[in-house]
Amino acid sequence: MSVYSKKGRGWRYDFTLAGQRHTSRFYRTKTEARRAEAQKREELKNPPQPEQTPTDTVFLELVNRRLDHVKAYNSERHYKEYVYVARRWAKRWGEFQCRRITPDVLEAFVLQRSKVSANTANKEIRYLRATFRFGIKKHLVADDPTRELEFLPVEKRIKYVPSLEDIEKVMAVANDETREYLRAIQDTMARVSEINALRWDDIDWQTRTVVLYTRKKKGGHRTPRMVPLTERLHAILARRFQENRGKLPWVFWHRYWDRKACEWVCGPYQNRKSLMNSLCVKAGVRRFGFHALRHAGASMMDREGVPIGTIQRILGHENRTTTEIYLHSNSEQERVAMRVFEKAVGGVECGDSGKNPHTNPHTKNKRRLRLVT
Repeated sequence: MSVYSKKGRGWRYDFTLAGQRHTSRFYRTKTEARRAEAQKREELKNPPQPEQTPTDTVFLELVNRRLDHVKAYNSERHYKEYVYVARRWAKRWGEFQCRRITPDVLEAFVLQRSKVSANTANKEIRYLRATFRFGIKKHLVADDPTRELEFLPVEKRIKYVPSLEDIEKVMAVANDETREYLRAIQDTMARVSEINALRWDDIDWQTRTVVLYTRKKKGGHRTPRMVPLTERLHAILARRFQENRGKLPWVFWHRYWDRKACEWVCGPYQNRKSLMNSLCVKAGVRRFGFHALRHAGASMMDREGVPIGTIQRILGHENRTTTEIYLHSNSEQERVAMRVFEKAVGGVECGDSGKNPHTNPHTKNKRRLRLVT
């Protein structure tokens, strides 16, 4: 019998199916035990299928989910860059199921984008890879079609860093408001987004320091760092503060037309992409951007022997290797090494080789022959 009772404990089932024994806990009545046995046999006959990760998510839904995540956890600039590339994807594959976007489809797209530049194509790969891996993590897709994509080779060049002379030429042609804005970037070596978001509450007049916030850290956390004010920048900010008189919370702001509200409003700058180009053209110098002022400041401090750890804290880098990218000056150790090399080779030109018997290979051979004879 597959169902039996045990005195003092109740009823249970016990049966063997396909060579495997199955037993149950004790029930109060025989009917309950038989019902449990029937349910168990049915489960063994028709086992539940494991839950499968959906593979038919619409690509547009995946992209929108990823955009929501980036907006919540990353900087506004990163979010805008993501929107820019996502719009291009949506026009191509918006209504596609994710399983239709195969490695071959992506490779053809990347090769097409490489006609613009290899850097452009590699950027598409990075953003697509992040999107599909996000989908896998959130159980929206089962496969990552970007796994077979390889980054295109790029021609790396040393980043142009403007000289102090060129920087001052640009300062000279800028108006007073713009010049103070550029001095704030130059004297703090801050990212332009950090200066745009700078508020009066971030300045400590007693300690003469300013707190800058960034979302460049891992996880998208808004992380502060404290930078001492130079005498020049302290004077600029003190004068602006006296003129502001608490009218607006931002240190640098502008008045612009809000299309949604259909009115003129005051607020912080979002981006000023064309500003530096026009100033460089007007000053007659090679073009450089806001970020080049960070590189220039870091290189100047490195030349003056400032420890790299201090430069790293001022720039707000988590990794030392990132800071090293900003140091474009030839270090003193490298100069010493080249002087040692120059001394070793003697600094003799090819035309003078015959004048010095110690550096003339023919003279050495003749001397060696005399010794043999």
